[in-house]
Amino acid sequence: MSVPPPAAPSHLLRLHSHPINTLAFSPDNERIYSGDSSGLVVVTSSRSLRAISKWEAHSSGLLGIEEWEDQIITYAGNIYSREYYILIPGDNGRITELPEAARLGDTAARLDLPVPKLSYSLDVNALNYCRFSLTRHPAAPTGEKKALIAVPGLIDSSVADIWRLPCRNRIHAAIGQEVHKDIFSTDLKGRNSAGIIMGLHLFSSPMESDEIHRLHLLCAYENGSVTLRRFSSTDQHTSVEGVGWEVLWTAKLHAETIMAMKVSRQNDFAISVSADHLVCRYDVGVSNSISTPQNTGVSFKTKHPGNSSIAIRDDGKVCAIGGWDGSIRLYSTRTFKSLGTLKYHKSTCQAVEFARSSGCDHLESQSESGIVSDDEMSSEEKAERDRWLLGGGKDGRISIWSLIQFSKS
Repeated sequence: MSVPPPAAPSHLLRLHSHPINTLAFSPDNERIYSGDSSGLVVVTSSRSLRAISKWEAHSSGLLGIEEWEDQIITYAGNIYSREYYILIPGDNGRITELPEAARLGDTAARLDLPVPKLSYSLDVNALNYCRFSLTRHPAAPTGEKKALIAVPGLIDSSVADIWRLPCRNRIHAAIGQEVHKDIFSTDLKGRNSAGIIMGLHLFSSPMESDEIHRLHLLCAYENGSVTLRRFSSTDQHTSVEGVGWEVLWTAKLHAETIMAMKVSRQNDFAISVSADHLVCRYDVGVSNSISTPQNTGVSFKTKHPGNSSIAIRDDGKVCAIGGWDGSIRLYSTRTFKSLGTLKYHKSTCQAVEFARSSGCDHLESQSESGIVSDDEMSSEEKAERDRWLLGGGKDGRISIWSLIQFSKS
């Protein structure tokens, strides 16, 4: 019996000449955002697969990129470059499709692509490998553009800060600090003994009625541990030196530094990967029983040590893990049974990202408002795009996989 040929990417994007560090979809799946180690950001149309914007956002490697309302947030830096900026292009920051004539042949390559206008920047500490975490401000009225963004601390990368956007006020400083000291102190003796933060996720609990009790911060650390904290102060809305933040639980399941952590869209569980052969799942639990968790985390052994990136599908049932060997492995998030392996990249797959499952709904509503282009997509094409998975490697290429064939198997 003949063996079927290995699966191949549906599409390949060769838009970068440096390693891909981060990938993201817009909420409507119309745009693909990619950032590389040189600081270059490229916005690609998911319809034409052409670049519709391209600019040097930073002078060092991108750590994260995300579309927020009609703006784009980029975050860059590494341990070798002291560049502390989150760039937020505003004023018509959303990039739309190229004209139809520009999508033919190599015309698009010769166009002067539009570049978003820089609205403002925010000084942050980028001497780490941790991307930012953005969440809607829990007290913001409907329709008002307010958000909270969590990043490693200004001075110490072992603690976290939370800023309010767009006013850029730091409302929580040095979350996780173990020894109280001046927030401008350069003394590292009070730093978190778990090491620097490798990943974080900020969210608010819908089960809490009081606004100041709603913020939660999940942090993954250099020593392989994960800690969930909640802001529990009843008499203030801000904090310094981590005062008012209580530890709900800490789990150390990895033997090596955590390389990536991802939380489900519903904020009910998280998954982390490391240099070791373990994949670990944590019950985040945003209910009132969160203060007394049971079986917080569990580890699963794989045959493939060395993982650098992870993504969770919107329904929370499937995760994709990018490995040092360039492969992307799919797992069930409940049993961690293997669902298949995607092989294209020859070296480390540093970023993976699923398309948003609600993309069709967003697309229809935005088509009515005239935001997206007028060219038609069939329902089958829209459904297939919603099943896309992106992979970005050190080779500078972006692979696009249509998971319909893998879900069938």
